[in-house]
Amino acid sequence: MKTTSFILGLLLIVVSCSKNTQQQITDPKEYAAYLNVTENISLENAQKELEFWTTKLEATPNQYPYLQKIASANTHLFSITGNINYLKEAETKLLQANEKTNYDNAGYLRSLARNYVSQHRFKEALELLLKAEKNGENLQLTEFQLIDVYLELGNTSKAEAYLSKVKDFNSFEYLIRISKFSDAIGNLDSAINYLEKALQRIENSNKPELLEWAHTNLGDYYGHAGRLQEAYQSYLKALNINPNNSYAKKGIAWIVFSHEKNPAKSLAILAAIEQETMAPDLHLLKAEIAEYSGNFAEKEQHIKQYFTAVNNEKYGAMYAKYNVLLLAENTSTIKEAIEIAKREVKERPTAQSFDLLAWSYFKNGDVKKALTIIEKQVIPHTFEPELLFHAVQILKANNRNQEASLLIADLKESSFELGPNTAKIISKL
Repeated sequence: MKTTSFILGLLLIVVSCSKNTQQQITDPKEYAAYLNVTENISLENAQKELEFWTTKLEATPNQYPYLQKIASANTHLFSITGNINYLKEAETKLLQANEKTNYDNAGYLRSLARNYVSQHRFKEALELLLKAEKNGENLQLTEFQLIDVYLELGNTSKAEAYLSKVKDFNSFEYLIRISKFSDAIGNLDSAINYLEKALQRIENSNKPELLEWAHTNLGDYYGHAGRLQEAYQSYLKALNINPNNSYAKKGIAWIVFSHEKNPAKSLAILAAIEQETMAPDLHLLKAEIAEYSGNFAEKEQHIKQYFTAVNNEKYGAMYAKYNVLLLAENTSTIKEAIEIAKREVKERPTAQSFDLLAWSYFKNGDVKKALTIIEKQVIPHTFEPELLFHAVQILKANNRNQEASLLIADLKESSFELGPNTAKIISKL
């Protein structure tokens, strides 16, 4: 999709006028072309695919395998555009395919499970995968997905058990799962190492979508590890494969904002992304940039735009985390934040979900209740800087200053991941 010439003009102005003293990681000359993409080949191909299989199904309604083809095209369209309607339409078609086969086709069960994972309906996904496992068809594919879902549910012991079943260091699918597992247990170096090995397995293959995925995920891991130059290069490699990769562009925008402290240039990148995707969380990044720039009225406007965007029941729990964190900031909506957090704990009992509940109680003044949760369910089970940032404030509110100080030392090393606004708060704790 075409971006306006204003974006590039703004970008050039920012580059020429920047007095940024941070170490320069990004180079606008390298990524500017990706902000001025006039066509989206991936989008066009997915639309053609959808139209082709829809026509085929209309001609022969009894050919239920076409339902999965239509679902696949819709899923691809969702990944490109962020339009929730595509994901829900994919669900509808997959439900129809499973109904046609009495939920006894492992492939259809796995496809519907993937759809539910995208919707953050992890327990429903698990139920489907356990049926597929019992079916036994292409069992290893089911076991790989079970690893994914158990990690999403915070059940690392179950994930580890399935990893032992599919262990094969020559397998791309295994390597990306052991990488995810390593990240989940806090071993980032191993996570990077395994994902690098996975990338090597497919570098010479004709699998651009897998290559694209691997490069963007490596970019994230490198960023978490503070290896920002490598993160940037990984995002560029993903864009070289697919110039419309909005996720990679967002990764570059974050480097520009969080590390290089150049909000205007970051906004120019986000403006280009908005031409390609309607993902609601872009409004939250723009709100964060507005806060950093001291434009608090603009920040509130972006938050309102976010809530307008997610005010659609089709999103379900997909944006529950952001909703809780925002609603907890306002006394008039704090009770709603607590209720959403309770549902998240019930559906997905991870450290992240318990953190949302603890943080909501903390913002509501229930500091003792918040402390009980973080001591049992958060601090022992996570290395995530955002969660530990919340834990520090809850500890300090309970006069546990010595323990808080130990965490603060680690948080200061995570300033890139947390962003300049949070880093500023940490410096005052």
